[in-house]
Amino acid sequence: MKRRQVSMDVLVILLLALLPGLCDTKLMGDLALGGKTAQSSTFNFLGLAKHAVDGNRNSNFLYGSCTHTNLENNPWWRVDLMGVYKISRVTITNRGDCCGEWLSGAQIRIGNSLNSNGNNNELAATIWSIPNGGTETYTFKHIKGRYVNIVLPGIFKILILCEVEVYSR
Repeated sequence: MKRRQVSMDVLVILLLALLPGLCDTKLMGDLALGGKTAQSSTFNFLGLAKHAVDGNRNSNFLYGSCTHTNLENNPWWRVDLMGVYKISRVTITNRGDCCGEWLSGAQIRIGNSLNSNGNNNELAATIWSIPNGGTETYTFKHIKGRYVNIVLPGIFKILILCEVEVYSR
Protein backbone atom coordinates (compact mmCIF):
# COMPACT_ATOMS: atom_id res chain seq x y z
CA MET A 1 0.00 0.00 0.00
CA LYS A 2 1.41 3.30 -1.13
CA ARG A 3 1.07 6.41 1.08
CA ARG A 4 0.36 9.71 -0.57
CA GLN A 5 1.84 12.86 0.75
CA VAL A 6 -0.69 15.69 1.05
CA SER A 7 0.77 19.04 0.13
CA MET A 8 0.43 22.07 2.38
CA ASP A 9 -1.52 23.86 -0.38
CA VAL A 10 -4.22 21.20 -0.30
CA LEU A 11 -4.48 21.46 3.48
CA VAL A 12 -4.86 25.24 3.31
CA ILE A 13 -7.58 24.98 0.64
CA LEU A 14 -9.38 22.34 2.69
CA LEU A 15 -9.19 24.51 5.81
CA LEU A 16 -10.54 27.54 3.98
CA ALA A 17 -13.39 25.50 2.52
CA LEU A 18 -14.37 24.09 5.91
CA LEU A 19 -13.97 27.38 7.78
CA PRO A 20 -15.13 30.14 5.40
CA GLY A 21 -15.04 32.84 8.09
CA LEU A 22 -11.30 32.38 8.49
CA CYS A 23 -10.51 34.98 5.84
CA ASP A 24 -13.20 37.44 6.84
CA THR A 25 -11.55 40.87 7.19
CA LYS A 26 -13.96 41.64 10.02
CA LEU A 27 -12.16 38.96 12.05
CA MET A 28 -8.60 39.51 10.87
CA GLY A 29 -8.14 43.18 10.16
CA ASP A 30 -9.63 46.55 9.45
CA LEU A 31 -13.27 46.62 10.59
CA ALA A 32 -13.97 49.81 8.63
CA LEU A 33 -12.76 48.55 5.24
CA GLY A 34 -15.61 48.93 2.76
CA GLY A 35 -18.00 50.02 5.53
CA LYS A 36 -21.06 52.23 5.23
CA THR A 37 -19.96 55.86 5.56
CA ALA A 38 -21.47 59.31 5.89
CA GLN A 39 -20.15 62.84 6.38
CA SER A 40 -21.55 66.26 7.17
CA SER A 41 -21.07 67.56 3.59
CA THR A 42 -19.11 66.72 0.45
CA PHE A 43 -16.87 69.23 -1.34
CA ASN A 44 -17.02 67.39 -4.70
CA PHE A 45 -17.02 63.90 -6.21
CA LEU A 46 -13.35 63.42 -5.29
CA GLY A 47 -14.14 63.88 -1.57
CA LEU A 48 -16.77 61.20 -0.98
CA ALA A 49 -17.04 59.72 2.52
CA LYS A 50 -16.45 56.18 1.25
CA HIS A 51 -12.94 57.09 0.09
CA ALA A 52 -11.67 56.86 3.69
CA VAL A 53 -12.45 53.14 3.84
CA ASP A 54 -11.30 52.01 0.38
CA GLY A 55 -8.09 50.39 1.63
CA ASN A 56 -5.96 52.96 -0.20
CA ARG A 57 -3.71 55.21 1.90
CA ASN A 58 -2.83 57.46 -1.06
CA SER A 59 -2.73 60.93 0.47
CA ASN A 60 -2.99 63.05 -2.68
CA PHE A 61 -6.56 64.38 -2.76
CA LEU A 62 -6.57 64.66 -6.55
CA TYR A 63 -6.14 60.87 -6.87
CA GLY A 64 -9.62 60.34 -5.39
CA SER A 65 -8.87 58.38 -2.25
CA CYS A 66 -9.61 61.04 0.39
CA THR A 67 -12.75 62.56 1.88
CA HIS A 68 -13.35 66.32 1.86
CA THR A 69 -16.14 68.30 3.52
CA ASN A 70 -17.16 71.84 2.72
CA LEU A 71 -15.98 74.74 4.87
CA GLU A 72 -18.41 74.52 7.80
CA ASN A 73 -18.84 74.41 11.56
CA ASN A 74 -18.00 71.11 13.27
CA PRO A 75 -17.53 68.92 10.17
CA TRP A 76 -17.73 65.17 10.79
CA TRP A 77 -17.23 61.80 9.14
CA ARG A 78 -18.65 58.42 10.26
CA VAL A 79 -18.36 54.73 9.48
CA ASP A 80 -21.02 52.19 10.46
CA LEU A 81 -19.32 48.89 11.33
CA MET A 82 -22.70 47.09 11.03
CA GLY A 83 -22.12 45.43 14.39
CA VAL A 84 -20.86 46.26 17.87
CA TYR A 85 -17.15 45.68 18.45
CA LYS A 86 -14.64 46.32 21.24
CA ILE A 87 -12.55 48.91 19.45
CA SER A 88 -9.07 49.62 20.76
CA ARG A 89 -7.21 51.18 17.84
CA VAL A 90 -7.89 53.63 15.02
CA THR A 91 -5.35 54.47 12.32
CA ILE A 92 -5.73 57.66 10.28
CA THR A 93 -3.92 58.80 7.15
CA ASN A 94 -3.80 62.57 6.62
CA ARG A 95 -3.84 64.46 3.34
CA GLY A 96 -0.37 64.78 1.85
CA ASP A 97 -0.49 67.28 -0.99
CA CYS A 98 -1.41 70.19 1.33
CA CYS A 99 -3.39 71.22 4.37
CA GLY A 100 -2.18 68.59 6.84
CA GLU A 101 -2.62 70.99 9.77
CA TRP A 102 -6.37 71.19 9.12
CA LEU A 103 -6.85 67.85 10.92
CA SER A 104 -5.40 69.17 14.20
CA GLY A 105 -7.92 69.00 17.05
CA ALA A 106 -10.13 66.35 15.41
CA GLN A 107 -11.73 63.87 17.78
CA ILE A 108 -12.22 60.13 17.40
CA ARG A 109 -15.57 59.17 18.93
CA ILE A 110 -16.98 55.66 19.27
CA GLY A 111 -20.37 54.40 20.38
CA ASN A 112 -23.82 53.12 19.47
CA SER A 113 -25.79 56.37 19.30
CA LEU A 114 -26.64 58.43 16.24
CA ASN A 115 -27.82 61.38 18.35
CA SER A 116 -26.06 64.46 16.94
CA ASN A 117 -24.91 62.20 14.09
CA GLY A 118 -22.84 60.18 16.58
CA ASN A 119 -20.67 63.14 17.49
CA ASN A 120 -21.51 62.86 21.20
CA ASN A 121 -20.36 59.26 21.52
CA GLU A 122 -17.45 58.46 23.83
CA LEU A 123 -14.21 60.32 23.11
CA ALA A 124 -11.47 57.79 22.32
CA ALA A 125 -8.67 60.14 21.29
CA THR A 126 -7.86 63.62 20.00
CA ILE A 127 -5.69 64.10 16.94
CA TRP A 128 -3.16 66.82 17.71
CA SER A 129 -0.82 66.44 14.78
CA ILE A 130 -0.35 64.17 11.79
CA PRO A 131 2.19 65.42 9.24
CA ASN A 132 1.15 65.91 5.62
CA GLY A 133 0.68 62.42 4.15
CA GLY A 134 1.40 60.81 7.51
CA THR A 135 -0.36 57.85 9.08
CA GLU A 136 -0.84 57.71 12.85
CA THR A 137 -2.34 55.04 15.08
CA TYR A 138 -4.33 55.92 18.19
CA THR A 139 -4.53 53.16 20.79
CA PHE A 140 -6.86 53.34 23.78
CA LYS A 141 -8.74 51.21 26.30
CA HIS A 142 -11.37 49.36 24.28
CA ILE A 143 -14.70 51.07 23.67
CA LYS A 144 -17.74 49.12 22.57
CA GLY A 145 -19.41 50.63 19.56
CA ARG A 146 -20.94 50.33 16.14
CA TYR A 147 -20.13 53.84 14.92
CA VAL A 148 -16.73 55.48 14.62
CA ASN A 149 -16.83 59.23 14.09
CA ILE A 150 -14.15 61.75 13.34
CA VAL A 151 -15.40 65.22 14.25
CA LEU A 152 -13.48 68.48 13.94
CA PRO A 153 -14.89 70.94 16.49
CA GLY A 154 -14.87 74.62 15.63
CA ILE A 155 -16.08 77.19 13.16
CA PHE A 156 -15.01 77.45 9.51
CA LYS A 157 -13.34 74.03 9.37
CA ILE A 158 -12.75 71.49 6.59
CA LEU A 159 -12.33 67.79 7.40
CA ILE A 160 -10.18 65.69 5.08
CA LEU A 161 -9.31 62.04 5.74
CA CYS A 162 -7.36 59.82 3.35
CA GLU A 163 -7.87 56.54 5.21
CA VAL A 164 -9.50 55.48 8.47
CA GLU A 165 -8.79 51.98 9.78
CA VAL A 166 -10.56 50.54 12.82
CA TYR A 167 -9.34 47.55 14.82
CA SER A 168 -10.78 45.45 17.62
CA ARG A 169 -8.79 43.92 20.47
